[in-house]
Amino acid sequence: MNNAVLPENVVLSSSGVTPEDVIAVARHSAKVTISAEALAGVAQVRAHIDKLANSETPAYGISTGFGALASRHIPADMRTQLQKSLIRSHSAGMGPAVEREVVRALMFLRAKTLASGRTGVRPVVVQTMVDVLNAGITPVVREFGSLGCSGDLAPLSHCALVLMGEGEAAGPDGVVRPVPDLFADAGITPIELAEKEGLALVNGTDGMLGMLLMAIADLRLLLTTADITAALSVEGLLGTDQVFVPELHMELRPHPGQAASAENMLRVLANSPIVASHREGDTRVQDAYSLRCAPQVAGAARDTVDHALMVATRELAASIDNPVVLPDGRVSSNGNFHGAPVAYVLDFLAIVSADVASIAERRTDRMLDPARSHGLPAFLAGDPGVDSGLMIAQYTQAGLVSDSKRLAVPASVDSIPSSAMQEDHVSMGWHAARKLRRSVENLRRVLAIELVTATRAIDMRTSLSDGELVPGPAGAAVLEVLRATVPGPGSDRFLSPELEEADRLVGSGAIRAAAETATGPLN
Repeated sequence: MNNAVLPENVVLSSSGVTPEDVIAVARHSAKVTISAEALAGVAQVRAHIDKLANSETPAYGISTGFGALASRHIPADMRTQLQKSLIRSHSAGMGPAVEREVVRALMFLRAKTLASGRTGVRPVVVQTMVDVLNAGITPVVREFGSLGCSGDLAPLSHCALVLMGEGEAAGPDGVVRPVPDLFADAGITPIELAEKEGLALVNGTDGMLGMLLMAIADLRLLLTTADITAALSVEGLLGTDQVFVPELHMELRPHPGQAASAENMLRVLANSPIVASHREGDTRVQDAYSLRCAPQVAGAARDTVDHALMVATRELAASIDNPVVLPDGRVSSNGNFHGAPVAYVLDFLAIVSADVASIAERRTDRMLDPARSHGLPAFLAGDPGVDSGLMIAQYTQAGLVSDSKRLAVPASVDSIPSSAMQEDHVSMGWHAARKLRRSVENLRRVLAIELVTATRAIDMRTSLSDGELVPGPAGAAVLEVLRATVPGPGSDRFLSPELEEADRLVGSGAIRAAAETATGPLN
């Protein structure tokens, strides 16, 4: 997914979108258009909704109230006010604003469902949402408000409020300005919602799904990078590459992720003079688990990410609304807005993110301990005792890992009843997604610190051996890229900017790309 070429233009049709489409719109501001076929389908379904709205028979969400107030029939002359009241009252989020990419993913996925022709909105509604996306206008969505059931109600309502010309939004420059001014600059006319449209705009798992898709893309990059940094740690610690040979993996334990990670590590260590230097005469029988079992841990994480992508792909194919308009014209209430399928895998990923970070921290700690590092100076300091080296970098890493362990506590096992007990079991999927984002950031930073540590250890091996113990081609390529902006061993200096730069290189994919100049494309 992260290796795919992202589109610059995305077309919404009745057949749905891809994970790459979501990433392109959310993170890279790809332009969105709606196919003529999709608009025609939306218009056709809307005509059916208009008939139901004019009928004497009450229809949920069309001529009735919502949730626990669904038993009240709403007269025709009050229904426009009903839609406005729904969106205004549901725009009740609090806390800091969530990230721009999250809001863009949220809006794009909702537009995808509106374009499916299953929600009963007018074409102007989905077109206005797309126009807002293309104009770079981002509604301000608050951290707290969604319980992950009846959809991400509050976050989606904050977006819908902006479509009405109200609420809070930032322009393309990121500055929050009055929505009417932003719309005037972009030539967008606010919409006045008709029957059913308020519900259609807020009943979806779009926020948690968007965050899941972005986390999957990030984890795919980071898990490959984890294989690279683990291999560099093997070099730094004079470990063996023989535990990564293929006959020990798919043939004996057929987990595909494990085999993929082992293959990556073996390729990164290929032709390493450091590894070759101790194939004979080494008294050690086995490396520590954090080295020897690296493919088993990162591989299990890979397999979990693959499962999460399967769930996310199914959810991408869904048209979630309540009520929903079926192909035969029935307007049917349902529970498809419940976020359990998405919430579970968001929690699964928080677990594996924490565990991959944990094993990386253990490798770092081993390289800093002269009792376990096989000849390296304490804390990889230039002058141990005078200098502290990377001692406190490992503290930072440990703090990140500890935070991720707390974030691994699942949100989806919690439920707080709401809406006068009408919504008596909720998924907490939005909260699962929010904590996963932080856990993924933690993992990226943990790997950056392992990268800095392992490369410093390798440099010290080279120096202590008068240039004989050098890394393999992949390690040398990574060192070259890192050393362009992050210095190697030496006396103590202001370390934080160097760690931040390593973090940037990990997150941008530059470290993986450097290794791949020697290995070819990694798994």
